[in-house]
Amino acid sequence: MPPSWVLHVDLDQFVAAVEVLRRPELARLPVVVGGRGDPSERGVVSTASYEARAFGVGSGMPLRMAARKCPDAVFVPVDAPAYEAASLAVMAVLRTLTPVVEVLGWDEAFLAVETADPEAFGRDVQAQILARCQLHSSVGVGDNRLRAKIATGYAKPAGIFRLTEDNWFEVMADRAPDALWGIGRKTAKRLAAHGLHTVRQLADADPTWLAEQLGPVMGPWYRRLARGVDRTLVTSDPYIARSHGRETTFQADITARSEVEEHVRRLARRVAHDVHGDGRPVIRVWLKVRYAPFQTHTYSVALKPPTDEASVIERAAVGLLTKVDAARAVRLLGVRAELAAPGPDSEDRVQVSS
Repeated sequence: MPPSWVLHVDLDQFVAAVEVLRRPELARLPVVVGGRGDPSERGVVSTASYEARAFGVGSGMPLRMAARKCPDAVFVPVDAPAYEAASLAVMAVLRTLTPVVEVLGWDEAFLAVETADPEAFGRDVQAQILARCQLHSSVGVGDNRLRAKIATGYAKPAGIFRLTEDNWFEVMADRAPDALWGIGRKTAKRLAAHGLHTVRQLADADPTWLAEQLGPVMGPWYRRLARGVDRTLVTSDPYIARSHGRETTFQADITARSEVEEHVRRLARRVAHDVHGDGRPVIRVWLKVRYAPFQTHTYSVALKPPTDEASVIERAAVGLLTKVDAARAVRLLGVRAELAAPGPDSEDRVQVSS
């Protein structure tokens, strides 16, 4: 029997690439997709073509900043249905190549394959996607999900890279911990404060000490990440959303408390409507506030007991406004509802941090 591999397929500059497919005249131009496609309005970059990234434009950046960094960029509005359709077409191609496809989002998926030559399999994946969907992709090859996911970063654009136990530390040892899938910049700063500046240092740290410093669950887990350990199996089970959220960016800052509250109520009602169709109760409600000019804070509260009742979700969201600085102007508000895990006994199994 041939060995088992995990392949991580990531579509290159996916959203921008879909826009170029629809408008071929955009090829090789700096394309920025975000908001309503008007950089004079408020909004953030959803994605940028490689040509735009060369000017320092990146996802999450305000559109106005993107316009300053790349004055010649072509700005395009977000068209979610078009990206959804393109994604479904790609995932359909992947399922013709292997029965186990775990979709992570519009532009990426894990494949579980048995082959003596995973690179050759990856090249076939790339060729099939390009031939049938006219989209380029990068492929990470790994002996588990974690390594395959990280490998894709070394494969971009349109390449293939293998990362396994054999070359893990050769590739990763001197990288900062936020190079690991699952560790962000904030966590990396916490680790640095404890003298852990590289993946190797984190991997070599004493697990008991890590548990004492960073928590009994998270401390040892960070160490496992640093060693490339991941026992999670690739599954073809349908993706189940962990949460539902809505947010809105204001073209002019709002300051009146009554106006802020009304927007939060409206967002919470929309989220409650989304949640009701999911069939799972809400365990936690989050409020996202972006102050002017561009500082973001999030606040949350657990719902005990969990519920999908709209009035409770709305009341929880509004209650979080007590944590918001009423003296500061607000440019964005968002409400998100975190859902209980699926299953008949999900409420009993959920553990919510305070």
